Amino acid sequence: MWVEPPFYCDYGYNISVGENVFLNFNCCVLDAMPVKIGNNVLVGPNVQIYTATHPINAKERATMLEFAKPITIGNDVWIGGGAIICLGVTIGNGVVVGAGAVVTKNIPDNVFAAGNPAKEIKKIDN
Repeated sequence: MWVEPPFYCDYGYNISVGENVFLNFNCCVLDAMPVKIGNNVLVGPNVQIYTATHPINAKERATMLEFAKPITIGNDVWIGGGAIICLGVTIGNGVVVGAGAVVTKNIPDNVFAAGNPAKEIKKIDN
């Protein structure tokens, strides 16, 4: 694993990483729940991986309540710079996430996904 500093995380012990993983500058992982990163994963600069969130209701949010859901990133994935991976998401194997994408839902294997919210743009022939 190679990490270009600075790297930011909440806890660190909830992050598991496979072999041949590269995290570029300014990666931020809020790991209130497990974050699993597979093998051969490239993470661009300024990527944010958030397992944590807060209530939408202002009164509940004022109590500083937080909840979280795990994130799984498969093998052979490339996450473009500035992408945001939201709680509870699974990114399949062989996926490319476009720069600046906001991933709010699961992404199946072997697709290029981009946009806000991210959606499948095309299938990748791996």
